[in-house]
Amino acid sequence: MISLDAITVAYGGFTLLDEVSLHIGDRERIGLVGKNGAGKSTMLKLIMELQSPTSGKITRTAGQRIGYLPQIMEHHRGRTVLEEVMTVYAELDRMNRRIDEITLQLASRTDYESDAYHKLIVELNEVNDALVIAQGEAPEESVERTLSGLGFKKSEFGRKTETFSQGWNMRIELAKILLRRPDVLLLDEPTNHLDIESIQWLEDYLKGSFTGSLVLISHDRRFLDNCTTRTVEVMLGHLYDYKVPYSQYVELRKERIAQQKAAYANQQRMIEKTEEFIERFRYKPTKSNQVQSRVKQLEKIERIEIDEEDLSAIRVKFPPAPRSGDVAFEVKDAVIGYPPAVNPDATGRSEPKIVLGSANLIVKRGEKVAFVGRNGEGKTTMMRVLMGELEPFEGEAKVGYNVDIGYYAQNQEDVLDKKATVYDTLDRIAVGDIRTKLRDILAAFLFKGEDIDKKVAVLSGGERSRLAMACLMLKAHNLLALDEPTNHMDIRSKDILKQALQAYDGTIIVVSHDRDFLSGLVDKVYEFIDGHVKEHLGGVDDFLRHKKAESFRDIEAKAPAARAAAQAPQRASEPFQAQRGRSGLKEPTAAPGQSAPAQPHEQPQKKPDYQQQKQQSREEKRAKNRQNQLEKQIAELEAKMAEIEKVLAAPTPDADIMELTRQYLELKRDLDAKMDEWASL
Repeated sequence: MISLDAITVAYGGFTLLDEVSLHIGDRERIGLVGKNGAGKSTMLKLIMELQSPTSGKITRTAGQRIGYLPQIMEHHRGRTVLEEVMTVYAELDRMNRRIDEITLQLASRTDYESDAYHKLIVELNEVNDALVIAQGEAPEESVERTLSGLGFKKSEFGRKTETFSQGWNMRIELAKILLRRPDVLLLDEPTNHLDIESIQWLEDYLKGSFTGSLVLISHDRRFLDNCTTRTVEVMLGHLYDYKVPYSQYVELRKERIAQQKAAYANQQRMIEKTEEFIERFRYKPTKSNQVQSRVKQLEKIERIEIDEEDLSAIRVKFPPAPRSGDVAFEVKDAVIGYPPAVNPDATGRSEPKIVLGSANLIVKRGEKVAFVGRNGEGKTTMMRVLMGELEPFEGEAKVGYNVDIGYYAQNQEDVLDKKATVYDTLDRIAVGDIRTKLRDILAAFLFKGEDIDKKVAVLSGGERSRLAMACLMLKAHNLLALDEPTNHMDIRSKDILKQALQAYDGTIIVVSHDRDFLSGLVDKVYEFIDGHVKEHLGGVDDFLRHKKAESFRDIEAKAPAARAAAQAPQRASEPFQAQRGRSGLKEPTAAPGQSAPAQPHEQPQKKPDYQQQKQQSREEKRAKNRQNQLEKQIAELEAKMAEIEKVLAAPTPDADIMELTRQYLELKRDLDAKMDEWASL
């Protein structure tokens, strides 16, 4: 379908791609991988003819529809989300109008045997076929399903596109591309601005509904594994093609390099012995024939070369964390948001924007915690509360005793001074003896030689991420607050950063949608959903398993009902007993010797219609399923608490009493929350 033949891209004396070739066949799923700046995005631009190669040829099938999502794009203004996405169906409108025009012409013409009449019939059939293929289902249904999958709420369909952030506008563009149903899909870092739920939806779409060819650039290892079956590595101007997903490619690449090195070593030993024989007997007449034979043998040998590797990588090791209080950060019954805007609205009123209501969370010393959830639900807002940039309208938010926060902001564009150089950025922050090691620190983050004199304004996204991370190394913090730290980082850099964070002995709060990065790093997850904060004990893999069993959309739909039930005054008075028949709470009965309470006169009620009965039945079924699920979870929690109680009752010398107590209290808190929810149901 698409062929790149002997493509070279050079800038001055620097060659980015050196006579590379690539063929993209029908329905192929290719992952383009490599370090930042290796030339991956350039290859997509070459395919789209947005950039011309220095030499070589690019061939595309005629009439091929290609959907392209770049990292940075221009967004349209003046339309609502729904209006902007519906523009993809302008071609359908044109085809419908053309069908009407041809039908009118055929009805008015009588030259049935003419070539012109025959051409109209052929065109009518072609347009009809194209319309059937393009439509599939009602446009409104497709648009609503795609926008919902990418994280938009129905209430947001009517908002103007300019009121959304760049990340949300990227989702709008992605929705338009997917709805066009291209033959080839080129995606450059599509997950950078997607939350976990939207990444899962896009993953399912690419694996299931999309039937065309895919070329994907991503630093999300799991996303690559799930969406691609072929991996093409771009390294030092060359391409290395593997017919396997990313994880298998990593193993095969190790094996290939190891085999090359072994074969190279064997060949070098053989060459060395042959040259030694030639040199030893070169001047002996009796050995002249053998010497000549060995010389010809050396000339015919095809020399083995080891593929050149780019082994440069950042080196991260965080300074030891000073000891802080037991609680690093705590939020109690906090209502959090933004103060009224400077300019009031059209009615003359200026209202505060509430993002989180009655939020509760606690992060203890040494915990590694993830904030996850849909974009716009308050994760970054909570980070601003942590940093003291926002105060709750109600409730309490406090940082623990002797807590020193190192903050990595998501918007490095705004935080870093674009006019400063790389070296000056660190020099302004550093104090004391660390100032003598600034060049070493920058070198560890791959800023060497003339790189340290570059202005921040000319740095790439990945370089700015590395520079911001280097700033965190200048001081020993005991709480690292990281807001999307892996955006723009290549896979190798993310792995090194993850290892450094796993070895870090302080507290970590990280906002991220990168599942592979969070897996094995965090031990507790706070989900931000529908204006509330929900605690999930365990890592991100446990959280994702839970979300898979219980759909995010279902939770979002019934969250208002659950909150209303939780606020009801009725509570179960008896403690939960796992061994009793869990059949729910019974209606109270009259005590012995007392008459039953008088019932008020019941007014005849209108019989609910079928739809109401059906909706009520669905809600009751959901509540019953949730109640059963809670009962199972409560039993598991009680069993875990019982095991800890046994250890605490007779501790062994190697038992960590403090850690066991912490685990017990967390289980107790989770048990109480589930008991309250069960009682309300």
